[in-house]
Amino acid sequence: MQGDALETLRATLRGTEYAGRLWIVGGYVRDKLLGRLTDAAVDDIDLVLEGDALAVARLLHARGVTDHHPVEYGQFGTTSVAVGGAKVEVVTARAETYRRGSRKPIVTPGTLETDARRRDFTVNTLLENLHTGEVRDPTGQGRADLAARLLRAPADPALIFTDDPLRMLRACRFAAKLGFEVEPQTHAALSACAHLCNPEHGVSYERVRDELVKTLLTADAARGLEMMRATGLLAQFAPELAGMHGVTQNRFHRYDVWEHTLVALRNLPPEAPLPVRLGTLFHDIGKPPTRTLDPQTGDGHFYGHQDVGAQMTRTVMNRLRFSSDEINDVVNLVALHMRYGDYQPGVWTDASVRRLIRAVGPYRHDLFTLARADIAAVDPDSPPKADLAGLQERMERLEAEAHITQVVSPLDGLAIMAFLDIPGGPAVGKIKDALTDAVVAGELAPDDLEGAKRMAKTLWEETARDGD
Repeated sequence: MQGDALETLRATLRGTEYAGRLWIVGGYVRDKLLGRLTDAAVDDIDLVLEGDALAVARLLHARGVTDHHPVEYGQFGTTSVAVGGAKVEVVTARAETYRRGSRKPIVTPGTLETDARRRDFTVNTLLENLHTGEVRDPTGQGRADLAARLLRAPADPALIFTDDPLRMLRACRFAAKLGFEVEPQTHAALSACAHLCNPEHGVSYERVRDELVKTLLTADAARGLEMMRATGLLAQFAPELAGMHGVTQNRFHRYDVWEHTLVALRNLPPEAPLPVRLGTLFHDIGKPPTRTLDPQTGDGHFYGHQDVGAQMTRTVMNRLRFSSDEINDVVNLVALHMRYGDYQPGVWTDASVRRLIRAVGPYRHDLFTLARADIAAVDPDSPPKADLAGLQERMERLEAEAHITQVVSPLDGLAIMAFLDIPGGPAVGKIKDALTDAVVAGELAPDDLEGAKRMAKTLWEETARDGD
């Protein structure tokens, strides 16, 4: 745990030349003063000293308290070790300047005060002495801004953001995480410098992705995302998402597409996993390009937006370097997010519900979470919504009775190819899927090989006749 790591550091360095010279800085001190700190609240420790940080890390390693040899960044005077499972970064107090187009600073030794001025926000510059517990406010503004719940750059905000444009996304994340406002001059610089937040100015999409994910995992992700949009930051890496703002819908929606998305995010349960949060963020991304107007009512229609949205989601997530598994999960949630809304209890047969179970596959439960948030974000006076509770109960009952998700075709691909004397290809997969679907619907017994062959032959003849 974090506390154990701090006690280990204190004990190991007590009586050395570094006792009283090392200061904890950053989120740990900020959150402790806010009363937000718990045993599992922070998974890393940042230490700063006026001296050689690399020597401190080497001493910790020599005394056997680190989990691995120090990772050193000598050019920047920083090093990283693991102590008791916690990541510990030790930094030499420094001053920094940046070359245009590079996030790698030119580093010179400095004081605690100059080190504070290079950081992102005053509330993250507060220091706590590792051994004495003394708290310092090197900028003279950190404590006041913490009390006022204010994010303020410790120096000229335009310079702070130009030096490291990723700090602008951190402002949005901290606003969402802490519920802080952004000081007016700092906020103005977010808009003025937003154009810097892209690879052309040294900000990798991978780091943008990480900030987006951290923001989505905060208690008020919608607030951080709206700040990204309003300042122009979102358009730098996901203009498709920014393009949802101002796109009106129809009489059943009180919000435009963007605001609807933010309200849906606010209606997710706190425990909603990242794929569901991303699926909710992207679920209506396909509405702007599919929007048409009804000539009689003036209502907006968005036919096929889920399919277009799935393609757009893949494009954006690929751009941001998400993993293949993450992309596939979110793309499937977007493509399937309309399926539950079509449910009509008195019309749908058990066979229809079984087919739905098979269609949504492993996303069944996550889609209910997304659908509930989606429905909660429409006009409450609109026509009756889908009976999600009834659908979920029915799906669970049918799955328990028939184990639909485990159903397979009576004929595998090789058997289909041998029986029909055809080569492998997409047609074989389609026939196999159709046979599985027939078993799911109760139209074909799982062990009815002869019936499966007759159906496969009919399907192949139809495929050949249609020239597919």
